[in-house]
Amino acid sequence: MASGKVAGAELAQRSISTILANQAPNGSFVAAPNFPQYQFAWLRDGSFISEALDVLGESNAAGRFHDWVAALVVGSAAGLERASAAVAAGKTPSPDDYLHCRYRLDGGRGNEDWPTFQLDGPGIWLWSLGVHARHGGPVTSDHLRAANLVAHYLSSLWPCPSYDAWEEFPEHVHTSTLAAILAGLESFHMVAPEAWDRNLASARDAIATFFEESTEPFTKWKGSNEVDGSLVWLSAPYDLVGRCPARFAATLEQIERDLVTPDGGVHRYRSDTYYGGGEWILLAASLGRAYLRRGSAGDVGRAARCLRWIEGQAQPDFTLPEQVSTRALHPECIQEWVDRWGPSARPLLWSHANYLLLRHELMNDR
Repeated sequence: MASGKVAGAELAQRSISTILANQAPNGSFVAAPNFPQYQFAWLRDGSFISEALDVLGESNAAGRFHDWVAALVVGSAAGLERASAAVAAGKTPSPDDYLHCRYRLDGGRGNEDWPTFQLDGPGIWLWSLGVHARHGGPVTSDHLRAANLVAHYLSSLWPCPSYDAWEEFPEHVHTSTLAAILAGLESFHMVAPEAWDRNLASARDAIATFFEESTEPFTKWKGSNEVDGSLVWLSAPYDLVGRCPARFAATLEQIERDLVTPDGGVHRYRSDTYYGGGEWILLAASLGRAYLRRGSAGDVGRAARCLRWIEGQAQPDFTLPEQVSTRALHPECIQEWVDRWGPSARPLLWSHANYLLLRHELMNDR
């Protein structure tokens, strides 16, 4: 039950404390400490968390996360080269070679069944390393070596179908995944221009063709008729909208029609049945940030509505969940997930991180 009475300033401070308390000594972040299926470190979650830490002046903690990723990537260098070679030969990379979406906190791979082949996480990490550099965080030689490996890995594997940001639909090449990879390659170009080469430029330019201007909205993948909440990330945080402003405007309008609730919550997509297809804290925060970037009349108020909704979901112990089921799209599916895994994850560090970013941007009148 959401309290609706949590003070924003205290929730913000508790959110920072929650994130820092759940960073392992080696720099990895557990996604959700009290939810067994999420007691791992995701490249995706950790990279978005590190963005919040850099923005809020906790660059040492963000840097330790980048240290952890760099060690993981450098230790996987031979496998990444084999994965790239497999794709070049028209083969599917071995799970022993590609970067997995999540790892144990010590950097080892879990042996449980999970949809491990996801390409957005490495792209998001490349992008977040650029955020770290822009906020004055040191980018070490190990970071650069790992970034170079990841950039070339993605330049080879980007056309491959993979699981999306929600770890579903592995048979498709997802728009949000391509956006993450494009943002990552652009970031690598900024961080290490001396390492930029023809292969990376070719991959970036090929991916960019998916983001050409149009009056039609983006969808989950080419040929889909469904919009996805993760497409908000083209604006916030990736800042890719300059490539296709009219198309993103159409996408945002479709998201508002299909996925945004009157009080500011945001669903992932209309056919979502995971925990009934509830409203996600992190998407509400991303939508609020997208409004602030758009800057149209009333957008500050719209962003503030998103913030109020998020703060209304905080528990008395100042924790934020992954999602809430108040307006679940498919409430008949909630119980089966509760029976399988228990209540929805809480706290989810990614929720806290995105809340902090929206609150920071609103307070600084972006």
